[in-house]
Amino acid sequence: MPASERRADSREIAVAAARAAADKQALDVTILDVSGLIVITDSFVICSGTSDRQVKTLVEEVEKAVRDLGERPVRREGEADAHWVLLDYVDVVVHVFAQEEREYYDLERLWSDAPRVAWNGSGRAAAASLD
Repeated sequence: MPASERRADSREIAVAAARAAADKQALDVTILDVSGLIVITDSFVICSGTSDRQVKTLVEEVEKAVRDLGERPVRREGEADAHWVLLDYVDVVVHVFAQEEREYYDLERLWSDAPRVAWNGSGRAAAASLD
Protein backbone atom coordinates (compact mmCIF):
# COMPACT_ATOMS: atom_id res chain seq x y z
CA MET A 1 0.00 0.00 0.00
CA PRO A 2 1.43 3.43 -0.92
CA ALA A 3 2.41 5.61 2.05
CA SER A 4 -0.19 8.17 1.00
CA GLU A 5 -2.94 5.55 1.52
CA ARG A 6 -1.58 4.06 4.74
CA ARG A 7 -3.67 4.77 7.82
CA ALA A 8 -1.88 5.90 10.94
CA ASP A 9 -2.15 3.45 13.82
CA SER A 10 -3.63 4.47 17.16
CA ARG A 11 -0.22 4.85 18.79
CA GLU A 12 0.93 7.30 16.12
CA ILE A 13 -2.26 9.31 16.46
CA ALA A 14 -2.14 9.42 20.27
CA VAL A 15 1.52 10.43 20.40
CA ALA A 16 1.09 13.06 17.65
CA ALA A 17 -1.88 14.54 19.52
CA ALA A 18 -0.02 14.52 22.84
CA ARG A 19 3.09 16.10 21.33
CA ALA A 20 1.08 18.81 19.60
CA ALA A 21 -0.72 19.68 22.83
CA ALA A 22 2.49 19.64 24.87
CA ASP A 23 4.23 21.83 22.31
CA LYS A 24 1.55 24.47 22.96
CA GLN A 25 2.06 24.26 26.75
CA ALA A 26 -0.95 22.08 27.55
CA LEU A 27 -1.07 21.07 31.18
CA ASP A 28 -0.70 17.46 32.30
CA VAL A 29 -0.72 15.72 28.93
CA THR A 30 -1.70 12.12 29.56
CA ILE A 31 -2.26 9.14 27.29
CA LEU A 32 -4.38 6.36 28.74
CA ASP A 33 -4.44 2.94 27.08
CA VAL A 34 -8.10 1.95 27.44
CA SER A 35 -7.99 -0.85 24.86
CA GLY A 36 -8.20 -3.53 27.55
CA LEU A 37 -11.17 -1.85 29.23
CA ILE A 38 -13.48 -0.82 26.41
CA VAL A 39 -13.89 -1.94 22.82
CA ILE A 40 -14.83 1.36 21.19
CA THR A 41 -11.39 2.99 21.28
CA ASP A 42 -7.75 2.21 22.04
CA SER A 43 -6.65 5.30 23.91
CA PHE A 44 -7.57 8.63 25.42
CA VAL A 45 -5.33 11.65 25.17
CA ILE A 46 -6.18 14.07 27.96
CA CYS A 47 -4.81 17.57 28.43
CA SER A 48 -5.92 20.93 29.66
CA GLY A 49 -5.44 24.60 29.01
CA THR A 50 -5.56 27.61 31.29
CA SER A 51 -8.09 29.60 29.26
CA ASP A 52 -10.76 29.15 26.60
CA ARG A 53 -8.36 30.66 24.10
CA GLN A 54 -5.63 28.15 24.95
CA VAL A 55 -8.13 25.26 24.76
CA LYS A 56 -9.07 26.37 21.25
CA THR A 57 -5.39 26.67 20.29
CA LEU A 58 -4.68 23.18 21.65
CA VAL A 59 -7.57 21.74 19.63
CA GLU A 60 -6.31 23.44 16.46
CA GLU A 61 -2.76 22.16 16.98
CA VAL A 62 -3.90 18.62 17.73
CA GLU A 63 -6.09 18.58 14.64
CA LYS A 64 -3.25 19.90 12.50
CA ALA A 65 -0.76 17.32 13.81
CA VAL A 66 -3.15 14.43 13.33
CA ARG A 67 -4.24 15.73 9.92
CA ASP A 68 -0.55 15.57 8.93
CA LEU A 69 -0.90 11.80 9.52
CA GLY A 70 -3.84 11.77 7.12
CA GLU A 71 -6.52 11.53 9.81
CA ARG A 72 -9.51 13.74 10.55
CA PRO A 73 -11.85 13.48 13.51
CA VAL A 74 -15.08 11.64 12.77
CA ARG A 75 -16.76 13.66 15.50
CA ARG A 76 -16.00 16.71 17.57
CA GLU A 77 -17.94 18.14 20.46
CA GLY A 78 -17.74 21.08 22.83
CA GLU A 79 -16.11 23.67 20.59
CA ALA A 80 -18.74 26.32 21.26
CA ASP A 81 -17.88 26.86 24.93
CA ALA A 82 -14.30 25.49 24.84
CA HIS A 83 -14.47 23.99 28.34
CA TRP A 84 -14.25 20.36 27.22
CA VAL A 85 -13.55 19.69 23.57
CA LEU A 86 -13.62 16.10 22.37
CA LEU A 87 -11.97 15.00 19.11
CA ASP A 88 -12.95 11.46 18.14
CA TYR A 89 -10.51 9.69 15.82
CA VAL A 90 -12.25 6.32 16.45
CA ASP A 91 -9.18 4.51 17.82
CA VAL A 92 -8.09 7.59 19.77
CA VAL A 93 -10.28 10.10 21.59
CA VAL A 94 -8.66 13.41 22.49
CA HIS A 95 -10.09 15.34 25.46
CA VAL A 96 -8.98 18.97 25.74
CA PHE A 97 -10.25 20.52 28.95
CA ALA A 98 -10.29 23.86 30.67
CA GLN A 99 -8.53 23.16 33.96
CA GLU A 100 -11.65 23.48 36.14
CA GLU A 101 -13.63 21.00 34.03
CA ARG A 102 -10.74 18.55 34.00
CA GLU A 103 -10.59 18.59 37.77
CA TYR A 104 -14.37 18.17 38.02
CA TYR A 105 -14.71 15.25 35.58
CA ASP A 106 -11.36 13.67 36.56
CA LEU A 107 -11.16 11.14 33.71
CA GLU A 108 -7.86 9.81 35.04
CA ARG A 109 -9.66 8.71 38.21
CA LEU A 110 -12.61 7.27 36.30
CA TRP A 111 -10.22 5.29 34.09
CA SER A 112 -7.67 4.56 36.83
CA ASP A 113 -7.38 0.93 35.67
CA ALA A 114 -6.06 2.09 32.30
CA PRO A 115 -2.26 1.98 31.90
CA ARG A 116 -0.62 5.35 31.23
CA VAL A 117 1.96 6.03 28.58
CA ALA A 118 4.94 7.60 30.33
CA TRP A 119 5.98 11.13 29.32
CA ASN A 120 9.22 12.89 30.10
CA GLY A 121 7.54 16.22 30.85
CA SER A 122 8.66 18.06 27.73
CA GLY A 123 5.97 16.75 25.46
CA ARG A 124 8.10 13.99 24.00
CA ALA A 125 7.06 10.41 24.54
CA ALA A 126 9.44 8.57 26.81
CA ALA A 127 7.56 5.36 26.17
CA ALA A 128 5.19 5.49 23.24
CA SER A 129 4.10 1.89 23.53
CA LEU A 130 0.44 1.27 24.19
CA ASP A 131 0.96 -2.45 24.78
